[in-house]
Amino acid sequence: MVSITKEDLIEALEIEIAKGPTHCDVIKDRPKMNGAVEAANKNIKKIIEKITLNLINERQLIALCHDQCYQQKMARAFSKRVRPHKFSPGDLVLQKVLHISPDSRGKFAYKYNGPYIVKEVFSGGGIFLTDMDGNKNVLSVNADTLKKYYP
Repeated sequence: MVSITKEDLIEALEIEIAKGPTHCDVIKDRPKMNGAVEAANKNIKKIIEKITLNLINERQLIALCHDQCYQQKMARAFSKRVRPHKFSPGDLVLQKVLHISPDSRGKFAYKYNGPYIVKEVFSGGGIFLTDMDGNKNVLSVNADTLKKYYP
């Protein structure tokens, strides 16, 4: 990315001013100056384009920074209210029903299955469950779909 300082811009403008006035009457009277004026105008146009590009990039960076700050603020606010699930082997839990079948009883359908017994707990939130009867039928589920059961 090309960056232009104020000194570069002022220096370029001073050079153009030192060349003399560039009025329409002067251009008609001096055909040799047409090329010089056009070149000067082209240089000024390039400088202005670079300045506007830098301003646009600066605004984009400010917007990006503001967006990231907002996301961090919202994540902190959300994380304050989150209670981690802590299960240990032997706990009784209920498993949330994620997919309601079409033959269910509408809003009166069961929202949880169980109770189940926690067999193993893993660090990533994975849990192995067994039936209350102690069957070897092991279900692997995420801790987010469980809640403690108090008989």
